Amino acid sequence: MKQKEDLNPMLLLLFHLMVWIYSFITFLPSFLLSWFSSPDGDIYGSEADRAKRAKARSVLGRPEGPYRAVSAMKRLGTSLHLGMDTLDKMFEFAATRFPHRDCLGTREVISEEDERQCNGKVFKKVVLGEYRWITYEEVLTAASQLGSGLASLGQRPKNNIAIFCETRAEWIIAAQACFMYNFPLVTLYSTLGGPAIAHGLNETQVTHIITSRELLETRLKAILLEVPRLQHIIVVDSTPTSWPSYARGISVHNMAAVQKLGAKPENAGRERKQPLPSDIAVIMYTSGSTGIPKGVVISHSNIIAGITGMAERIPNLCEEDTYIGYLPLAHVLELSAELVCVSYGCRIGYSSPQTLADQSTKIKKGSKGDTSVLQPTLMAAVPEIMDRIYKNVMMKVEEMNCVQRTLFILAYNYKLEQLCKGYSTPLCDKLVFRKIRALLGGHIRVLLSGGAPLSAATQRFMNVCFCCPVGQGYGLTETCGAGTISELWDYSTGRVGGPLVCSEIKLKDWVEGGYRSTDKPHPRGEILVGGPNVTQGYYKSEAKAQEDFFVDENGQRWFCTGDIGEFHKDGCLKIIDRKKDLVKLQAGEYVSLGKVEAVLKNCSLVDNICAYANSDETYVIGFVVPNQKQLQALAEQYSIRGSLEDMCNSKAMEELVLKVLTEAALTDQLERFEIPRKIRLSPEPWTPETGLVTDAFKLKRKELKRRYLDDIERMYGGK
Repeated sequence: MKQKEDLNPMLLLLFHLMVWIYSFITFLPSFLLSWFSSPDGDIYGSEADRAKRAKARSVLGRPEGPYRAVSAMKRLGTSLHLGMDTLDKMFEFAATRFPHRDCLGTREVISEEDERQCNGKVFKKVVLGEYRWITYEEVLTAASQLGSGLASLGQRPKNNIAIFCETRAEWIIAAQACFMYNFPLVTLYSTLGGPAIAHGLNETQVTHIITSRELLETRLKAILLEVPRLQHIIVVDSTPTSWPSYARGISVHNMAAVQKLGAKPENAGRERKQPLPSDIAVIMYTSGSTGIPKGVVISHSNIIAGITGMAERIPNLCEEDTYIGYLPLAHVLELSAELVCVSYGCRIGYSSPQTLADQSTKIKKGSKGDTSVLQPTLMAAVPEIMDRIYKNVMMKVEEMNCVQRTLFILAYNYKLEQLCKGYSTPLCDKLVFRKIRALLGGHIRVLLSGGAPLSAATQRFMNVCFCCPVGQGYGLTETCGAGTISELWDYSTGRVGGPLVCSEIKLKDWVEGGYRSTDKPHPRGEILVGGPNVTQGYYKSEAKAQEDFFVDENGQRWFCTGDIGEFHKDGCLKIIDRKKDLVKLQAGEYVSLGKVEAVLKNCSLVDNICAYANSDETYVIGFVVPNQKQLQALAEQYSIRGSLEDMCNSKAMEELVLKVLTEAALTDQLERFEIPRKIRLSPEPWTPETGLVTDAFKLKRKELKRRYLDDIERMYGGK
């Protein structure tokens, strides 16, 4: 998406003259380089040409599929390395190949202090040092000792054990310990509320749980009486070393003490029973965006197949790569990404959304955020985080003087044109985009996006300003996060690529919604994912599993996603709707709430939005978290003053914001009946801590409806 050009003609002429001279000087070297680097001197094998090639084909030649990656037409991929069919074998193989290479890194905390804001609020700020690393060999030893120690505390093979912890090195060490000793690992989001935590622990009947000191004190302690089977709590922090007595005589241990117990000769020498590929590796509880979290049962072979498919889409993945881990490890995207990395000997440096960049909320002004210190080459992100970066940078562009803004827009549009032709722009990257790229460390070569659809504007911005391809993927917990990932040289937007080599996809007609495989120009329907990465179902929920999973006549498992997609001629999938997001209005029109939200989130006034519609009503309404800067600027135009809360409660501001949203919706060609007719402005942002969005920032529609029930009645009541 081009930036709007309203430029001085002389500057425009000067810029184009510089670009012409630069292009002329660099043409011959780039031509020769492409000739020598292409097999058989094929100078036409550019990224633009590769992007046009077929990614997948229908196996049976039918429009509904199933579609497979061109390289997997005969057989789906199941493993990265021959014989490495369980997660313990995979890590042991990596530790043998890369014993002394850095594996997991954590920054040292130098100091912490409270900083009082002008509004009276107090924020904790930290100053962090360098990353401290442990090698692959050291991780293997730590995991082996922890597994042995857990066994000494009564944990048995094939008996569930829970982890309720933030993303950190100890999480992966604990997971590897469980994989080695065949303890099925129950994962729970660290932001879940008490009832959801108790539900997961009781349903899986765990006796041991691994957690952090902070989560034990703030979340777990309050529900201990509701989890009668729990006997042992293992705290990953090194301090304190002694703990007060807890309810029902529950024992609390430090991870280091359990590892020390496991290292004793009488325990370390005990034979361990290795898992089979079909054994359960993880019971991953979903974030609960549609209700009570479900436990997805994932075998070793499922995860191995899933990461095999993902790894194939990341070119030149090797031990020289550095990955930054900050998304929740209880989310399938982060866990899969980190397992891909360790299988190739990459190093993983840990972070958090609050310390990611120099400007992050917990980083003290003047000190460095994690990306600046780590300088990662690989990163996974959910669209919400990339949308924030995009909006913040574009707001700074608006604040530039005329010359700076003109040069930025010219460089942006020029680079966008070159990317679409398959060419790089090293001069623009160095002179214009270097500072923006430095926000994520300056060395990112692959950025993977998942968890929700990424807008075209944000994807283009990341391509241009961060000088790296964005691989947009599609997958679910039920498919180990694996389904599709776009090829890195495919710069088209709005699509999620072709099927991975581990999976195949077919479309099922959804007549009620008007989607059929016979539709023109593209076949459309509900997306069904099949392959060895499709999981075993839901824990203790056979009825729900039978609704969503099935086994075909060849014995292959399939998952019915509830998402609506269409296949393009080159075999790429595009997500166009979701069954659960489709609401039929009183007059009979169907409204896709997700589509409305995706369009309006591109508006600079909007930080977040939830569209809502009732089938008994004739119009759509919305709840909006406005961007504070943009809202204040709009208020000043109309001489409206007050705090953020005052402005959000102002009827006049509601009407002004609604007018801007309506214009944006019409520009993006939404139908009149799809555009919210009334809105409620929310001064409080929606974070996982508020319980209104998941850890992947997906909307929790039921919780949002409950929170804004009075506003819904007001907006529909005063017709």
